[in-house]
Amino acid sequence: MRNGSSSRDLAETLRGELQSYAPGEKLPSSRALVERFGVSPVTVSRALSTLAADGLVVTRPGAGAYRARDSVSDSRAVDTSWQQIALTAEDQQHGESAPRIVDATGVAASLAVPHPGVIAFNGGYLHPSLQPAQALGAAFARAARRPGAWEQPPLEGLTALRAWFAREVGGPNGNITPAHVLITAGGQASLTTALHALAAPGSPVLVESPTYPGALAVARAAGLRPVPVPIDDDGVRPDLLDRAFTATGARVFYCQPLFHNPTGTVLAPDRRRRIIEIAHAAGAFVIEDDFARRLGHDGQLPSPLVADDPYGTVVHISSLTKPTSPSLRVGALIARGPVMERLRAIQIVDSFFVPRPFQEATLDLVSAPAWPRHLRTISSGLRERRDAMLAALQADLPGLAATVRAPAGGYHLWIRLPDGTDEAALVAASLRAGVAVSPGRPYFAAEAPAPYLRLSFADNTGTDEISEGVDRIAAACAETGVVTGT
Repeated sequence: MRNGSSSRDLAETLRGELQSYAPGEKLPSSRALVERFGVSPVTVSRALSTLAADGLVVTRPGAGAYRARDSVSDSRAVDTSWQQIALTAEDQQHGESAPRIVDATGVAASLAVPHPGVIAFNGGYLHPSLQPAQALGAAFARAARRPGAWEQPPLEGLTALRAWFAREVGGPNGNITPAHVLITAGGQASLTTALHALAAPGSPVLVESPTYPGALAVARAAGLRPVPVPIDDDGVRPDLLDRAFTATGARVFYCQPLFHNPTGTVLAPDRRRRIIEIAHAAGAFVIEDDFARRLGHDGQLPSPLVADDPYGTVVHISSLTKPTSPSLRVGALIARGPVMERLRAIQIVDSFFVPRPFQEATLDLVSAPAWPRHLRTISSGLRERRDAMLAALQADLPGLAATVRAPAGGYHLWIRLPDGTDEAALVAASLRAGVAVSPGRPYFAAEAPAPYLRLSFADNTGTDEISEGVDRIAAACAETGVVTGT
């Protein structure tokens, strides 16, 4: 069993075997399960805890684990139909043009853990073999013992951690200071705070097309109207951005200038200042989501937009989740001017502050000599996986490979499918073949111009698994009639 999912795999196996036990019957001992499956006692304990949390198993200290007895539920149905009116009546009463719809489908799809045996080409995080698990464990252990680690932190975050982000984003001699930094609970929390701070319910917000589905979900949940602005191989098109600001009166533009999700595009040098100038002329903010800065494969990276912003137009999002672990939810919002006070106030109202132990451990992690070594490991690991996926596509699906632009960073490939391809059918066939992929439709705020697939190469064991995964996609293409030759 894979190290990162062995307890989950064991739980699924035992779940399937529970039907062979009578309610209340004792399961094999932990020692017997260890010997049978060749796993550690910790893995067995976690698997049984998972089943207990699902109400399928009852554990009794010193006695073992038993199949839970069937519970007798209250047969009286609760009529909750009134909630359909209550959840929308306020929007209708106030004539909201964009009712609050919380659709987490696209985000949940990227967070879903595939069943055992399914190769994950849909994930958004590093495989456990690329995560700094040992360094994280040591950092948290040291942080937990540090004097004052469990006291309330400053509301805007630890000064030393804010100073680290300021240097990372603005450079050692830049004009970003700790006063411009607000520590947040990761990139998604930063995005939610920024959109709530910058855009009123019912107003438009400009987004790249395609764009990150999580941004669309946050915007719609806040009652905003995402308006797509097309991109090309050099990033968002300045002429269309200018036109969109004029047509909509929007005051916010959300973008990912570096290793854009899903295309991997990097905003061209000659467009960087133009984007800021266009937004500033419109009296608007640019939300710069810099989620992938520490996931580069090759060469020098351009500085963040906020580092070259002379107006305070850019609100910058930085996160440490992608290069570490999905559970290290620590990031930063960087802004200058009165908007910082609003960002700070909204975070305080929503969640008070980021827990101090997380901040202390994060500061310990990024200050250690092992941190730059870890980043180099990520770079080489992602580059190797990227090249393996490109080679496998060229060998098995040359027609699709011809549509792919190799990214210089990030963890995904954006594949243009032939016109007329049924994305949903291909995604379902791929899953039946044993590989999870992401359809392109959720990445568009409006109608998609063509069918696409997004393939992630970060959450897998290495090149062999990637080759096998592409083989399975080829089988799914054959099943659904997708033309993949030259």
